Amino acid sequence: MRGSIGSMLLDRLRHLGVSRIYGVPGDYNLEFLELIERTPGIEFIGTCNELNAAYAADGDARLAGIGAVLVTYGVGDLSCLSAVAGASAEGVPLVVISGMPPWHAIQSRALVHHTLADGNYDNVLNCYRQFTVACARLNPATAVAETDRVLQAVQALRRPVYIQFPSDICYVAVDVPPPPTVAAVSDPVLLARAAEQVVRRISQARKPVVLVDAMVRQYGLRERVQALCTTFGIPYAALSTARTLLPESGPEWLGPYGGAASAPAVADYVQAADCVIALGVRFVDSTSGYFSQQIAPGAMVDVQPFSLTCNGENIQGITAADLLDSVHQRLASVRTARPGRIAAPVASVTPAPQDEGWAQAPFWRRVEAFLQPDDVVVADNGSSMTAMLHAQLPAGCSLLVQPVWAAIGYSLPASLGACLARPERRHVLFIGDGSFQMTVQELSTLLRHEANITIFLINNGGYTIERMILGPQSAYNDIANWRYADLPQAFGPDRAPRAWKVTGMDELETALDQAAAQKGVNFIEVLFTPMDAPAGMAKMGAAVRRYDYGIDLPDQT
Repeated sequence: MRGSIGSMLLDRLRHLGVSRIYGVPGDYNLEFLELIERTPGIEFIGTCNELNAAYAADGDARLAGIGAVLVTYGVGDLSCLSAVAGASAEGVPLVVISGMPPWHAIQSRALVHHTLADGNYDNVLNCYRQFTVACARLNPATAVAETDRVLQAVQALRRPVYIQFPSDICYVAVDVPPPPTVAAVSDPVLLARAAEQVVRRISQARKPVVLVDAMVRQYGLRERVQALCTTFGIPYAALSTARTLLPESGPEWLGPYGGAASAPAVADYVQAADCVIALGVRFVDSTSGYFSQQIAPGAMVDVQPFSLTCNGENIQGITAADLLDSVHQRLASVRTARPGRIAAPVASVTPAPQDEGWAQAPFWRRVEAFLQPDDVVVADNGSSMTAMLHAQLPAGCSLLVQPVWAAIGYSLPASLGACLARPERRHVLFIGDGSFQMTVQELSTLLRHEANITIFLINNGGYTIERMILGPQSAYNDIANWRYADLPQAFGPDRAPRAWKVTGMDELETALDQAAAQKGVNFIEVLFTPMDAPAGMAKMGAAVRRYDYGIDLPDQT
């Protein structure tokens, strides 16, 4: 079949499940944008800048499976690169398309705008090679083969890929075969050996546990892991990168795990486990209580996307999905369920003082009750993420956080992508004032698309997370104090936005009651003192001080 290169690329993207492309128009991608507007089943979502576009695609991909971004060459590429690197660190599949100068300019090394005016057209490509699993520059001779190669990589490796699309080839006609089928297949002999090892370890274990990391979302393994744990009574715990991927209730749910930052009952159980089935686990500082995880020697059964390390042997040539299926089948043939399922540890709850007054502690308790089953909850790095990682979320909630790349400002544009990916669900965003100032522009896009979201803006006059580490009174942790509650009206004057400024519990109750009763964008600014923070932040700050600066400094609070 014959077709244009541009249509071929869009058809391939739709075949992968892409229905939205986020980005910013530029003179090198306009013809491709014209084609998108005429192509059913795929929509362009304009954002205020390219960084936010990639964050939005990241949020979309976490709920829909894959995201896509369209930028223009050079300035657009490098603007969104930090977000692409974040998607790579967190295991989020994105397709980044860059409209670049025409082929004749590339071949003649023309000195054009959006370049360094030195004739070099490889420098941006080389930047992206560091943060993606595949890159390509399309040309008519190999456009189909290169597109398929790159898109096979994003399907198999579930991390970002990058395509440079010269401006003058969009309508060049080429032969377009059907899209190739991509399915990683395990070596049956190696798979059998790997499954046998895992089954033996589980069968012999007195106290097994499953640790869940982002790989479970990345490769769509939720149902397999849940079936394994519930059928055979194996307790599971989730790192911060994997919260809400599996049900956070029932006898198998232990709780969140982060080394010494875990609840004592969870930390003790994992430390005492003699079989720790680690699903894609990476003990990053921010997910392990600054490397305070304690795993018994020899207990780790390390399952990665395409390998198993167990009993000192590393087995390649298998997939985690096939391994989980095979382990389940083999266990089912030798046992029906693990006897004596444990009861999940119950966290002790300290009663709130009657005269507690206005502070973050009662605020977070109240908004935790505001959350409803099936909400999508997004929390930015800092106070918001700390609070939500310690919250008990209702059944069916999805928690979107970015603890590994940990870029402040990620959550607002990521919420845009999440809202468009799942418009039928209610979305709730928690973001600090410092993070909000990084990517505030996308509030206008949320209003433009009439997103169903309640935004809590935590205004404590600067970078509280940094104050907890160093400089509680230092000027470098201060920021300008905006009139935040006025911004929805400024950004969406035709959308009748609703905003509240909250300085006490009575005002909070009024705002929550009204926000719960109406769909659309609700904006609630809540004011606190600079060092008021959720439980756990001071302890985290001390851990960061020790790790980053090598000594114990005085408590910053």
